[in-house]
Amino acid sequence: MWKPCSKTTAACFEGIPMKQLYRRLLLCCLLLSPAAMALTLDEARQQGRVGETLSGFIAPIQQDSVTLELVRQINAGRTEQYQLLAQQNNLSAREVANIAGQKLVERAKPGEFVRGINGQWMKK
Repeated sequence: MWKPCSKTTAACFEGIPMKQLYRRLLLCCLLLSPAAMALTLDEARQQGRVGETLSGFIAPIQQDSVTLELVRQINAGRTEQYQLLAQQNNLSAREVANIAGQKLVERAKPGEFVRGINGQWMKK
């Protein structure tokens, strides 16, 4: 119920000053926004948003902004790891990525997508 809170506050809702109520609403909106609901790689795989490729990187199946950002972050991390492993093993980063890609495609779980040699998505 709306009513005056005090002489300095114009209105309240059940004893909560309007300014505080607006802050709480803003916080709830921010917490419930899609960007705040971080998508994990496992969730994206299970939902069919991304799939593994033989190149060692994930690729988006769905093109929404949350999925694309996840792909960017995961692939950036993989690139760093592939470069480190390449330096330690006297290989090129591409060779390491291809080895990892083969293993990741083989280890994909039933229901997850992988991109085959022909470039087509297949559900395992």
